[in-house]
Amino acid sequence: MDERRASNDSQNNLMRNLKLVVSYDGFDFSGWQVQPGAATVQGTLATAIRRLTGEKVLPQGSGRTDAGVHALAQVAHLSIQAPIPPENLVTALNDLLPASVRVLEAREVAFQFHARKSARAKTYQYRIFRGAICPPFLARYVWHFPYVLEEQAMREAAGLIIGEHDFTSFRAAAPERRKDQSKAGNVRIIFTSAWERVGDELVYTVRGNGFLQHMVRNLVGTFILIGKGSRRPHDLPRILRARNRAEAGATAPASGLYLLAVEY
Repeated sequence: MDERRASNDSQNNLMRNLKLVVSYDGFDFSGWQVQPGAATVQGTLATAIRRLTGEKVLPQGSGRTDAGVHALAQVAHLSIQAPIPPENLVTALNDLLPASVRVLEAREVAFQFHARKSARAKTYQYRIFRGAICPPFLARYVWHFPYVLEEQAMREAAGLIIGEHDFTSFRAAAPERRKDQSKAGNVRIIFTSAWERVGDELVYTVRGNGFLQHMVRNLVGTFILIGKGSRRPHDLPRILRARNRAEAGATAPASGLYLLAVEY
């Protein structure tokens, strides 16, 4: 028994906790989380790690991006025994991964680090292409919406969600049951929320301490209603107070959404 315990302790001492920063084109994936019979970012990354190290591990992300959603800097952590230096791990994994997934950074961190639980803030961005004709090489990365919008009204409305609110009205209509559901329920704190024009694109950037499933896309769908004039900016506080998904707009397409950054 003592020899077995000593062997286990030796193996544990060899373990390393690694933080990965990952970028991906979500168009061909059924989201981040591994699913039977579906291509996912988490599953694709786990397969590459197993091929490289021989270890069966499942990297844990800062959150679950939905099918079709992109990430510029998703963060994940995993524990492995392989002694590969972090910079070599980046190169080797990118040789094994499809071109739609890139590991941008890898480094050793304390075992207390957890990609989701340690996160303090996230920033998402949503891109709407406003031109009459959307270039084909942009189509999978934006929402093409060439119709008339009161963009100033949308800018005004965006600022009204800053602060601490219950975002029940903006959560998924039938949210997944997640083990990592926050104890705060549907209450989140939004630090910044703004629309800006960038050439032919109308870009929404929002930073908060956390987000509900579909929350950003449902906010965008509601801002579109305000832009079309069927809702006004002053309706937003009422929609928040209603805590009723039916009061908000339709869910915007996944193609325009990006996880921009995770802060620790």
